Amino acid sequence: MSPALHTETAGSGLALFLLHGWGLHGGIWDALVPELTSHFRVTRVDLPGHGRSRSSPLSPELEEAARAVLAIAPPEAVWLGWSLGGLLAMRAALDAPSRVRALVLTNATPRFTAAPDWTHAMPPETLAGFAAGLAADYRGTLQRFLSLQVQGDEAARESLRQLRESLYAHGEPDTAALGLGLALLENSDLRSELASIRQPTLVIMGGYDRLTPPRAGEHLTHAIPGARTHLFPGSGHAPFLSHPRQFAAAVVDFVRGLAVKPRAAAGRP
Repeated sequence: MSPALHTETAGSGLALFLLHGWGLHGGIWDALVPELTSHFRVTRVDLPGHGRSRSSPLSPELEEAARAVLAIAPPEAVWLGWSLGGLLAMRAALDAPSRVRALVLTNATPRFTAAPDWTHAMPPETLAGFAAGLAADYRGTLQRFLSLQVQGDEAARESLRQLRESLYAHGEPDTAALGLGLALLENSDLRSELASIRQPTLVIMGGYDRLTPPRAGEHLTHAIPGARTHLFPGSGHAPFLSHPRQFAAAVVDFVRGLAVKPRAAAGRP
């Protein structure tokens, strides 16, 4: 049996579950959590193979990785997933709809790599370059990845500082897990299933995002029934770092609009 994933919980109220992106850990939410705990009972997780969950293996299969996260998620929570975390949140919403109250998809995409019928994404060569770089110089590769996240951001210097401080805050990353995470990003494609997501959904985008461009977020908004959108025009890939108060306000406003009684979800339990 794999060790349980590391989680931290604070605050009170409706459950809000935070899922970070590739290569980082739950500490990336440090600036945001104080803005949220007066409204919600906030749980943040270190995803498998990341941070303090390094000893829990990350599956390169999206369904299996989502099951590992569902095993420790608060019941009927609003799932706030950033980047890789957004992909996992969508998979969980599809596979266990009664466990996911609503979705906040932050700088997320149904497919991370470009294809002839999908231009709103990174070239496959970019992801392959990160994978190759992990073996040769994983520190340099991670630094390049962080720099890409803040390109064009009006608060780029501060956002990059927070990303860099968070990166090694809980020890060296597991390079094998990082490679599996890139394989998961490369192989996952949820475009054909988006119309089956029935949870209330807020899609948050950054106007200068190079990893999950705004048009990918627009696609999510159009494909998920009833989804709403919120654009941070001056932000890159991490608007919760560059605009934490405004970001928290958008989340609070969205969740306040949800029905008071839990919504009955169709599909598998």
